[in-house]
Amino acid sequence: MSALKIKKGATSHSAYNLRPNFSDVEERHTLAVLVENEPGVLARVIGLFSGRGYNIDSLTVAEVDHSGHLSRITIVTTGTPQVIEQIKAQLGRIVPVYKVNDLTVEGPSVERELAMFKVAGSGDKRVEALRLADIFRANVVDSTLNSFVFEITGAPEKIDAFADLMRPLGLVDVARTGVAALSRGD
Repeated sequence: MSALKIKKGATSHSAYNLRPNFSDVEERHTLAVLVENEPGVLARVIGLFSGRGYNIDSLTVAEVDHSGHLSRITIVTTGTPQVIEQIKAQLGRIVPVYKVNDLTVEGPSVERELAMFKVAGSGDKRVEALRLADIFRANVVDSTLNSFVFEITGAPEKIDAFADLMRPLGLVDVARTGVAALSRGD
């Protein structure tokens, strides 16, 4: 008997689909998780990520309903579509979690972040930093003879672009809040 010469993934010679049906492309997703506002919930959510080796790019938490004792955790993470689905399923199994929304998949959403930048410099660099801050609509929240502290709000890409422009002008320190996101429309 001669061996069959079938190329992997060739469907014309086989009754079986030999092509993998999963993607290995990393995607960025924003997850909004509604949880009960009680001690230890955040630790359990974070433990899920760290225990399985998932990365968190951004994390924000705040109480959204005082009378209902509900908090919203906004998590930005990256992974393959299978990993993201696994994260959502595992988050949904945690007892104090009420709802998990994948804002990336569910439609258009608005993402904003607040950041503060400390920029030290003098002369032309100081003037250039002020000019760029004006273009990016950043506010000066503190000023000394040697430095500025700028406050800027916007999409994470805008914050990154502002940081890149401030580095050669004397960027000393950065503080970022993380992404806050809501879905658009009804």
